[in-house]
Amino acid sequence: MKYHKPVLLKKSIRSLITNTDGVYVDTTFGGGGHSKEILNCISEKGKLFSFDCDKDVIKNLIDDRRFQFINSNFTYLKKDLNLNGIFSVDGIIADFGISSHQIDTPSRGFSIRFNGPLDMRMNQQDKINAFDIVNNYSERKLKLLFKTYGEITPVGKLVSVIISNRKISPITTTRDLINIIKPLTPSRFFRKYASKVFQAIRIEVNNELDSIQKLLSQSVKILRDKGRIVCITYHSLEDRLVKNFFKNGVFDKNPQTDFFGNKKNSLRTIGKFLVPNQDELKDNSRSRSAKLRIAEKI
Repeated sequence: MKYHKPVLLKKSIRSLITNTDGVYVDTTFGGGGHSKEILNCISEKGKLFSFDCDKDVIKNLIDDRRFQFINSNFTYLKKDLNLNGIFSVDGIIADFGISSHQIDTPSRGFSIRFNGPLDMRMNQQDKINAFDIVNNYSERKLKLLFKTYGEITPVGKLVSVIISNRKISPITTTRDLINIIKPLTPSRFFRKYASKVFQAIRIEVNNELDSIQKLLSQSVKILRDKGRIVCITYHSLEDRLVKNFFKNGVFDKNPQTDFFGNKKNSLRTIGKFLVPNQDELKDNSRSRSAKLRIAEKI
């Protein structure tokens, strides 16, 4: 089972760990790369809780008494940690990228390169999949999601061809969708265009941006003073949420202030965002859009 090589591995874990005896959370376990590095860096007294809602990752679990896996979505971070007797932590890491395993498994329906069912669910127990969205969403809802989550403009022709084709027969596979949208853009731009279409559908299927907001909002409630949160994002929609929350304590550019005009924020940003160096890019081409941001509880 192939999972992507952890992006910005050393930089992210070095930024995360401030107390080697502390309690840490990897909210996106995946192939276990970040979790393994955390375990390498904490002491025998340290503890790591790792989350993932994808049952496929269970095969990657780590045999270490300091490690505990929670097969759950990180939107339930605070609740699930509380159920395990944990009410405060020293650090939280989130890598919002899709794993190579998910992309390269045709039956998951994430990739524009392989034919498979229109699925795109990160949690295979969820009811709504890509098929439901492509075949059942109204024209208005499709336009909104492609414009908002795919940042595609204009969206009229895209939505029109989807609706006209699904009236003839259901759009059931990734290849069906690719063939439908292929005439909409010159071939030299098609890969990028198709990636945006798939990104928009995937974000909607998995409620990704709302999930990130829930994670960030909960993180400030369970981080100890001086505890850190480290986030790795892969596109502007994710990065904007993280950047604004770290800077302003809210998800837009307008910070909340107290009576005296002081910014109300429980976090302070640590340094500027980091990106992969040339060696990492050569070793892992999928890391090219990654940005690492770090914040500390104050």
